[in-house]
Amino acid sequence: MKITVIIVNYNVQHFLEQCLYSVRKASGNIGVETFVVDNNSVDGSVAMVKEKFPDVKLIENKKNTGFSFANNQAMRLASGQYILLLNPDTVVEEDTFEKTIAFMDAHPDAGGLGVKMLDGKGNFLPESKRGLPTPSVAFYKIFGFSKLFPKSKVFGKYHLGFLDKDKTSEVEILSGAFMLMRKTALDKVGLLDETFFMYGEDIDLSYRIILGGYKNYYFPETRIIHYKGESTRKSSVNYVFVFYKAMIIFAQKHFSQQNAKLFSALIYMAIYLRAGTAILIRFLKSIALPAFDFLLILVGLFFIKNYYAANFKFIAGGSYSEALIKIAFPLYILIWMFTIYLSGGYDKPVRLIKIVRGVFVGTAIILIGYALLPEAYRFSRALILLGTFWVLLSYLISRLSFHVAGFKSFNLNPDKSKRIAIIGKQEEFERVNNLLKQTNIQASFLGFVSADDNGHHHNNYVGNINQINEVIEIYKINEVIFCSRDISSQGIIEYMHTLVSADIDFKIAPPESLSIIGSNSIDTAGDLYIIDVNSISKSKNKRNKRLFDILSALLFFVFSPVLVFIQKNKTGFIKNLFLVLGGVKSWVGYGNEKHEHLPKLKPSVLSPADAIKNITINTETRNRLHLAYSKDYRILNDLNIVWKSLTRLGN
Repeated sequence: MKITVIIVNYNVQHFLEQCLYSVRKASGNIGVETFVVDNNSVDGSVAMVKEKFPDVKLIENKKNTGFSFANNQAMRLASGQYILLLNPDTVVEEDTFEKTIAFMDAHPDAGGLGVKMLDGKGNFLPESKRGLPTPSVAFYKIFGFSKLFPKSKVFGKYHLGFLDKDKTSEVEILSGAFMLMRKTALDKVGLLDETFFMYGEDIDLSYRIILGGYKNYYFPETRIIHYKGESTRKSSVNYVFVFYKAMIIFAQKHFSQQNAKLFSALIYMAIYLRAGTAILIRFLKSIALPAFDFLLILVGLFFIKNYYAANFKFIAGGSYSEALIKIAFPLYILIWMFTIYLSGGYDKPVRLIKIVRGVFVGTAIILIGYALLPEAYRFSRALILLGTFWVLLSYLISRLSFHVAGFKSFNLNPDKSKRIAIIGKQEEFERVNNLLKQTNIQASFLGFVSADDNGHHHNNYVGNINQINEVIEIYKINEVIFCSRDISSQGIIEYMHTLVSADIDFKIAPPESLSIIGSNSIDTAGDLYIIDVNSISKSKNKRNKRLFDILSALLFFVFSPVLVFIQKNKTGFIKNLFLVLGGVKSWVGYGNEKHEHLPKLKPSVLSPADAIKNITINTETRNRLHLAYSKDYRILNDLNIVWKSLTRLGN
């Protein structure tokens, strides 16, 4: 066997499917064995591999064992002369294995090899080649010097920016996304260090290969796509802690005691700096828009009050009470903003009708509350009505301004701004076009770019693949979908690399798949078009779930004198009423279990398994129930589970 390909998967089914398809095409006449080690995914990955790739050797772990342990499982069984560790969120070219193996055969001093990696938009990824993260290199990276002076031989050592990205070079560190290694080198230096759960293990093994007397090479004559950030959100606080702590383990293992202490001090400084910055930025981003709206409305109400008082209410003299400004106005604004939020006015993409609906609901609540107040606490109904007009106006003007300014998240009709070209043969075009319709994507333009000379008579035909540049320019295309059944991976990567300056979003439609995959940012989990499911993570579902919790808790309070007698845990029932009302718990969710791969929910009193009586539920079934609950949320589901578990509200 010439090469063993090992892919560790954790809940990235659609990316894994695309990766395996590219591996199959790259195998050709080379002796290739492929392992997929699944770390207890619940997204259907295992079933997909069994159904579509029966030749793949599948290892099903019953827990998430981590990257190092999972890779080692397969490496111990590998029979290939070379071993390739490959991320599931990658696409390899058809000649990748052939070219890299030929290079390794011709260079017996090569212990490891990495290739040129491109992101989901065709941009070169600098981590394709890396230097050893010594204390000085880490310092320059952490404090931004490497970014300011990427080509410097002093400051740019982390990503070796001074080396030509188009020339084969000797490097120190390989990327775990694509890490080709000689089996005899691994026999000498050992496998991955399982002390590293995730991150750092590729640095450690790369360094040990060098210590073992071999060389590592960066080989740019073949390329892969690496959808960075699919298995983890690299901008998250958790990533900061896990990644930098892995660096500390590496330093303590390989550096002198003095250097290790210095390195550790730098790393801890970086952890708190980066984590603190990430938390602060996330907080500021979350409150920026509501704070802007609050201040804009408050200023407007202040001027309305002054104008109305001077010209209508107090012409002969007098003024409104200061309490109007200090209490009533902020309270009014919070009610309006809360009802707009519940209406979906803060969802993305922005829908103006949701804002209008929220404003009128808020006004109705304010007027009802106003009517119930004693006369002494009523200020002016006219100000409420004038305020309603101003709230509407301020929201509409600000959102329209953001839209005109070109802020993508405030695009008032994002689907209509999509101008899509699908490149493939006619049969695949029809399949992908139908898939897009099922995902509710309604593009303003959708053109068929033929991968061959046929298709001229199709209604959507706009040209063939050799005319792609002209098609993009003439039809103002901003998204290109490649049908990978009809276009080689090498061709897709070449077009992406060529068109990278055109600011185009790229996606790939694997054959016979219900997904269309792309990724434009390290901060996203990938742009993934799949048949729409009503996920619990949708903003409207989060709001509906919270409203259900509040209303049902209030109802249970009213009937608590009766309900308490049927509870198995009476004290727990009373306690849960307060916890649910306070937002600490939810009535229905995953119980007290945590699922990193599912949308986050509050700890819950009940879970979907509680609605199934007289049947023993094992862990695997429970996980599948939780997955189904999170993917297709309905208030009726919560109601049904609560009704069937009415005696267990004290859990």
